[in-house]
Amino acid sequence: MPSSKLKIKLFFPFLLLFIMACGFSSATPEATAIPADTSVPLPTATPAPSSLTVCLGQEPNTLYPFGGPNTAARSVLAAINDGPIDMVGYEYQPVILSQLPSIENGDAEIVTTSVQPGSPAMDADGNIVLLEVGKKFRPAGCRSDDCVVTYEGKGDAFAMDQMIVTFRLREGVTWADGTPMTSDDSVYAFDLSRDARSISNTYLIDRTYTYEATDPLTVQWWSMPGFIDPTYFTNFWTPAPKHLWGEFLANQLPEIDIASRTPIGWGPYMVQEWIAGDHITMTKNPYYFAAAEGYPKFDTLSFRFISDPDAALSEMVAGRCDILDPSIRLDNHASLLMEMQKGEQAQVFFTPGMTIEWLGLGTTPSTYDDGYDTIYQKDRPDIFSDPHTRQGIAYCLDRQSVVNNVLFGLTTVPSTYIPVEHPLYDSNIEALPFDVSTGISLLEQAGWKDTDGNPATPRQAVTVKNVVAGTPLQLNYYTTTATQRRQVVEILQKSLAECGIGLNVQYFSQNDLYAPGPDGALFGRRFDLIEYAMGVNSIEPPCDWFTSSEIPTTDNSWIGTNVTGYRNDEYDTACRAAQDSLPDEQTYIDSYRQTQVLFSAELPAIPLYYRLRVAATRPGICHFDLDPTANPLWNIEAIASGEACQN
Repeated sequence: MPSSKLKIKLFFPFLLLFIMACGFSSATPEATAIPADTSVPLPTATPAPSSLTVCLGQEPNTLYPFGGPNTAARSVLAAINDGPIDMVGYEYQPVILSQLPSIENGDAEIVTTSVQPGSPAMDADGNIVLLEVGKKFRPAGCRSDDCVVTYEGKGDAFAMDQMIVTFRLREGVTWADGTPMTSDDSVYAFDLSRDARSISNTYLIDRTYTYEATDPLTVQWWSMPGFIDPTYFTNFWTPAPKHLWGEFLANQLPEIDIASRTPIGWGPYMVQEWIAGDHITMTKNPYYFAAAEGYPKFDTLSFRFISDPDAALSEMVAGRCDILDPSIRLDNHASLLMEMQKGEQAQVFFTPGMTIEWLGLGTTPSTYDDGYDTIYQKDRPDIFSDPHTRQGIAYCLDRQSVVNNVLFGLTTVPSTYIPVEHPLYDSNIEALPFDVSTGISLLEQAGWKDTDGNPATPRQAVTVKNVVAGTPLQLNYYTTTATQRRQVVEILQKSLAECGIGLNVQYFSQNDLYAPGPDGALFGRRFDLIEYAMGVNSIEPPCDWFTSSEIPTTDNSWIGTNVTGYRNDEYDTACRAAQDSLPDEQTYIDSYRQTQVLFSAELPAIPLYYRLRVAATRPGICHFDLDPTANPLWNIEAIASGEACQN
């Protein structure tokens, strides 16, 4: 919650009327007393309602929080619900909680619990299974793979660690209809998230033993035995208004207006109307817990839906859009936006986001899943098995030129999968520069030679492991038809050619590139090189992106983030150790650093650049804060204009 208390003062001209009375008579006038001042008191001007208009790149698909809200919907929901926990600057901030629970403040603890045979618990590989003979578990006090034991049964209970985390609601938080919020509203939300119609990530739900209210303002989360969650302090379910929604079945809520189109929250604004295809209008929530401090700053808030970036920019110049939300794809208009800012037509906000543009290397295509064919050569040659080849390709990619020429130098080339601003980033790892001589040297070490002495033709395999001699280093490169990606390919194709690497470029529609496996190029693991984007909505480093369990296969219905098929037991162990540790433990820091070291050496995928997050506002709008980790409207209540910006 912003600490500044800004107050809008709107002055409007008014007409001052002086009324003078004159009397006429034919009679001789008599002396009268001097009248008192009869001027009319100055009328008090009533400020006109102030309004803020945010333009979105798409219409919200739903405002039901468990219905899979899209990017635009999440911006709208930020005005309806403040928090409950904000992510800002790679840190978590409590909003409607009195504090974030921690081991230090006593609101989180690890206890020993007895698990009975046949009861659910988390096994040593992180899966929720039943306690049965022959399965491997971590006994109480065990936090690494070194102390894993095999359960022998004999009817005995098994002692394991369990987390208990207490969340305390701040006092005075009410729903927009004046009903006090209670811990039951959060427990009700947990129950809704478990419904079959809910579009929720079931990872945490599956690892929750119980979630219960202990008093009207307190709720407790109990982990499944064996599950130690480093982000335990975020395991608070966003409250839902049980007093309004409770009369409906959970499977009805996604379809009814009071849950999907006009839900009430506890935040600064409440929905007044939603005109499909055009706009959403909101008014102040009179019960907002920060209303006494002067929030929100505007009386009304409107969201307009404008998918065309050019049209959105025109509307902003015309004064019909105060803020252009990042859901409007403005990254291809960076040059124009900078000119507009220079000409004082706009304020522009650029920040590297939490989404990385990747170049995936098909280390293990899906056709290798039944074993690599070295006899009949039915499988694609094992081009990328040698790390020297992968590293050589990285050195031959002029990623900085992409950043400078396509993204106007407004973002950076990543060195690993963790952003440089992240507190767990390993500063000892540097991004590989564009260096043709080093790239060629590494390719030579892997056995790729310039056999014809012509640098314009692709190198050929001479002593490359698992690759038939004479195979050219001519790679298929897949990506989407987006203009920005075409510009990227043009630069990278040229720089790779300098190292003797040829490309066969093929462009796909977004739906085709991201189509499910086994037929889709990306999730079906059917590519040599593939350019795609992948990001997170969490501050926790996503080391599991490249773990073996995340490889899309038939066994997991082709769902997973490790689309390159990379396998490394040491990496898997380090990632699991990080995820099984708590943030204040040294193992947590050391393990995440180890994953970064292994990643930078192995390069299962090459990070090209951080995708830009772009927003713009009209001149005069203040306190808009575009943060790489936060919802773009995370502080919508503090955004102001005019004289309110001076306070």
